[in-house]
Amino acid sequence: MPESLASAVVDRAAGLADRFRATRRLSKALVAPLSDADATIQSMEDASPAKWHLAHTTWFWETFLLRGHARGYQLFNEQYPFLFNSYYEAEGERIARFSRGMLSRPTLEQILEWRSHVDAAMERLLDDPAHSDLIELGIAHEQQHQELLLTDIKHALFQNPLGPAMFDGALPESGSAKEGWHEHPGGIAMIGYEGSGFAFDNEGPCHRVLLEPFALSKRLVINREWAEFISDGGYTNPSLWLSDGWAWVRGDRISAPLYWREGEQFTLNGWQDRDPDAPVTHISYFEADAFASWAGNRLPTEFEWEAMGQAQDSAAGNQLDDASGVQPTGGDSLFGDCWQFTRSAYLPYPRFKPAPGAVGEYNGKFMSGQFVLKGASCATVRGHSRSSYRNFFYPHQRWQFTGLRLAKDF
Repeated sequence: MPESLASAVVDRAAGLADRFRATRRLSKALVAPLSDADATIQSMEDASPAKWHLAHTTWFWETFLLRGHARGYQLFNEQYPFLFNSYYEAEGERIARFSRGMLSRPTLEQILEWRSHVDAAMERLLDDPAHSDLIELGIAHEQQHQELLLTDIKHALFQNPLGPAMFDGALPESGSAKEGWHEHPGGIAMIGYEGSGFAFDNEGPCHRVLLEPFALSKRLVINREWAEFISDGGYTNPSLWLSDGWAWVRGDRISAPLYWREGEQFTLNGWQDRDPDAPVTHISYFEADAFASWAGNRLPTEFEWEAMGQAQDSAAGNQLDDASGVQPTGGDSLFGDCWQFTRSAYLPYPRFKPAPGAVGEYNGKFMSGQFVLKGASCATVRGHSRSSYRNFFYPHQRWQFTGLRLAKDF
């Protein structure tokens, strides 16, 4: 991790007010290497400009905390809600998602000024326990956007033929993850978050599932193995692919993970030699499923992964305060390096009910057509994830740090 970010890392043991301040500092530190032009560009509809992430997270605090709970608070700019609302229908009209990159104004400097204004106003609410739940949600929300900021700017810089780097220096070599399998005897498992701390609404309610005996690989699939998959015709053999996946491969002419070229891969440190022993990343659900078929294994279900992950430290592994940088390096933890695809569709748990009000739109309305990923990535703020955490993406998407851990029956 670049030294300039070290002072902005969130202390997981700190109080709520300190974690709020650290979270806000980290967002600002992440954009420090970027010019106004860097922070404005939008490379595709799935991604957003870096300064939009800074603004949207600030809009969140202003909309859900300050507007209704800080006496006498006035909006910093009455036009900003239209520009920086994301998808909250209850909060009114907003610009189209694909138009976010057209916002040359406000400038990055003006957005940072707005952030400072909101941060100062939030100080009045931080020690009031009546607002603690919303503040916890806001911190978690901003941490999600910190990861998105990194993955979105990576995709944007990748479009530049110069291959510009966001951070300086070479990446570290891969770790020494052990081969083998974690075995689980099966039986009834309790799935979902249960406790007094924060969790997103889609992580519950806690419920029982029946697991058949299974095993989960001790390490993620690595670049060397993926190169073998390619050499063996993995992208040209329709028998390995789901029907929609094969149509995607042919239609988009997919022949390797995103950001690969001969012997190299694009990173936030620019083009780098590809480490054959580092975990493969930036793959889609379709690719993950095809590789698992080629390897004679399968993807785990989200319940299998969670049952195995409950016994591990979710703050371990290569995550966003590690000196290894924002790139998968490999290790023995189930957490870190890459979000891991499961074959589970993103659906509500039994007895799930969205939270009341506009914040209820946060997760529930996306429970259609997406797949669950578990764990955490090298761009996930350490302490953000849990074994019950449910990330989710559409099966063709791969600009996130997504990888693969195999499973099998026994």
